[in-house]
Amino acid sequence: MTRKEFIKICSLLGIGMPLQSSLVACGDDDSSQPKFNGKVIIVGAGPGGLSAGYLLQQQGIDFEILEASSVYGGRTRINTDFADFPIPLGAEWIETDTGIFHEIVNDPSVQLDIDTVTDDPDHKFVNSSWFTFFEQYVVPSISDKIIYNTAVQAIEYSGDQVILTTHIGERVADRVIVSVPLKVLQDGDVSFSPSLPGDKQAAIDNTTVWEGFKAFFEFSDNFYGEGHAFTIAPETDGQKIYYDAALGQNTSRHILGLFVVGKPAQDFITRSGNELRDFILSELNGLFDNQATSNYIKHITQNWNNEPFIKGGYMSDHADWRQVRTLGESVADKVYFAGGAYTDGEDWVSVHTAAQSARRAVIELVG
Repeated sequence: MTRKEFIKICSLLGIGMPLQSSLVACGDDDSSQPKFNGKVIIVGAGPGGLSAGYLLQQQGIDFEILEASSVYGGRTRINTDFADFPIPLGAEWIETDTGIFHEIVNDPSVQLDIDTVTDDPDHKFVNSSWFTFFEQYVVPSISDKIIYNTAVQAIEYSGDQVILTTHIGERVADRVIVSVPLKVLQDGDVSFSPSLPGDKQAAIDNTTVWEGFKAFFEFSDNFYGEGHAFTIAPETDGQKIYYDAALGQNTSRHILGLFVVGKPAQDFITRSGNELRDFILSELNGLFDNQATSNYIKHITQNWNNEPFIKGGYMSDHADWRQVRTLGESVADKVYFAGGAYTDGEDWVSVHTAAQSARRAVIELVG
């Protein structure tokens, strides 16, 4: 059963869907002021970490975000040079109702200007992206709280406070929200003392993280139509699709996207340079009557397995929802988790689920 099939069944059975709990912005209602008034450190400035920081800012709670790389956004990274619209090198689709934008912003006074197009069963941004959404509506109020190039190596939470060890020294907080890719925890890049509970560690170790690769090719003509979706067997091995990346965009350019995760991605992440380009063109020639090479203009690729602080694609759509729920559970009322892999088990891996998991973590943390 895929993640989306599970979500549909939950809806049919009347099982609760992702958290919609209220979290009132600071100053909107004096009775809503949080009980917690200590300091929070957020590890990771992807969608989960940014959303958590933004909500803590609204609550007037002291926090900082430690980001291992030199940029925020995680897998929402974009390229703005390749075409005349943002190219989403990672997260691309809006896999829920567009009301999610208001939910993330959490402030009815903010006027949102976001254009989308339907790409059944999901939506896509028009000349925008998940990255630009966070850049415009979330990051401005918290940008001074993000500390870059600071990789957390250890989290010690046995005492009254939490001590985080980085490669440049220690930092201390009252609570921590961990928002790093699951593969980072699987590889032991962040150690915990005391060790995480057995069921938590087992969920980390036993959940499949798919390899992740994307490519975008510009051609002089659209010979590919809507693209081509591959049938992967067994479907638990991953997904692979060529698609019209220019769908709904204000452009006359012909951009074909390749999205591939799991075992099919190994054909791409093991190649680079001209070999990778020619491999993709050869596959497209076979699919579309030898029209790819003759129409080729340029391309870009993104191998997420090579990103040192991300290390892969995302958690399998076929993960056990019970393990996903365990991944999202807090530990010792000190260590909380936010991100696409750390949810309530009813949905996972999308940007909106990362934001909703951050909301859940903040609601639990502030009391």
